[in-house]
Amino acid sequence: MNFAFKNLCFIFCLLTITFIKADAQAGWEKEGEILTGADQTEEYLPYLQGKKVAIMANPTSIIGQKHLVDSLQSLGVDIIKVFGPEHGFRGNVGAGVHVKDEIDSKTGIPIVSLYGAKRKPSKEDLKEVDLLIYDLQDVGCRFYTNINVLARLMEACEENDLELLILDRPNPNGYLIDGPVLDMKYKSGIGQFPLPMSHGLTVAEFALMANGEGWLKNKVQCKLKIIPVANYSHDMSYTLPVSPSPNLNTQQAVLLYPSTCMFEGTYINHGRGTYFPFTVFGSPAYKGIYSFSFTPKSIKGMSLAPLFMDQKCFGLDLRDYDTDLLRKTGQINLKWIMELYKNSPEKEKFFDGSLSNQMNNIEIQIGSGLFRQQIIDGVPESEIRASWEPGLSNYKSMRKQYLLYP
Repeated sequence: MNFAFKNLCFIFCLLTITFIKADAQAGWEKEGEILTGADQTEEYLPYLQGKKVAIMANPTSIIGQKHLVDSLQSLGVDIIKVFGPEHGFRGNVGAGVHVKDEIDSKTGIPIVSLYGAKRKPSKEDLKEVDLLIYDLQDVGCRFYTNINVLARLMEACEENDLELLILDRPNPNGYLIDGPVLDMKYKSGIGQFPLPMSHGLTVAEFALMANGEGWLKNKVQCKLKIIPVANYSHDMSYTLPVSPSPNLNTQQAVLLYPSTCMFEGTYINHGRGTYFPFTVFGSPAYKGIYSFSFTPKSIKGMSLAPLFMDQKCFGLDLRDYDTDLLRKTGQINLKWIMELYKNSPEKEKFFDGSLSNQMNNIEIQIGSGLFRQQIIDGVPESEIRASWEPGLSNYKSMRKQYLLYP
């Protein structure tokens, strides 16, 4: 009787998968039949049967249009714990705000925050777990910290003899491999590994690289199981179905991010305090120099105290910039930061991160000790790029051995 009941449950799960896939099919067609790892439930659902599962997830963790955790729980998967990153499991917490442990109101599953009192699961957190799943959308930049979260999970899994299942997702900036490789003397919370600014990896490829290059603590190796993205290559364009974080809330921002996140290391507002972050840039000092203006405001869940709050800022508007130009050059755009420095009436403040507690040091942001002086000295772009060698070329060569996609 028990065996028959289990069979009925499994058949019900398969039928439910069919309905979930039908719901997702329209979205897949829009993306040229790209199937994320999570979408391919038939590849991993049998592997979850009989296991107590923990999941690292946020709002980008979806199957079709439904959250991964909600979907898997409805399929009978025994999810005993969810780990939440920056912004929280449901994505309702602002940037840099510590997140508390809680019980998810929708599923009743305990949520352990890894962006608060701890940044890594403890032995107690993983005591009853048989398998840990990682499914977070990344945007392909060193300073986007999801890969740091992944590395810590890999270390925790190795320490607790657990396997990590990675449901891979496309990198929307997968074509772009550019910027200086991080000088490890500038290692920080936004740069943990010797990667260029835009690394051209999916999260699963990064995990393979972290294992293979000995980047984890004590050079440990995590046991991995990967569900790759189907019908995908790094050169393909991919529109994210869900915003990866509150301040990357448009596809335009995501595609500009490798070039514009460097403004976090300057005394320039980069759109925080507006509903279009990372697409507009300016300060009150540019009045009379630029005609475009915006006024940063406190926005709950996005930026409570943005730089130059309630002050009219003048500068650049890139909301309509043709991002295909970035794809054609295959390079991060340096012209914007060079222009704003050149036109700044307050050059002595331009790279002074101490003027705002939201700013990162430009050396930490870029990962190089040369960049600040190069911009100040008006060094030609070609010479700035030349200073990234041979590190960038060596990285590109090393990267090839870890690629899952052409």
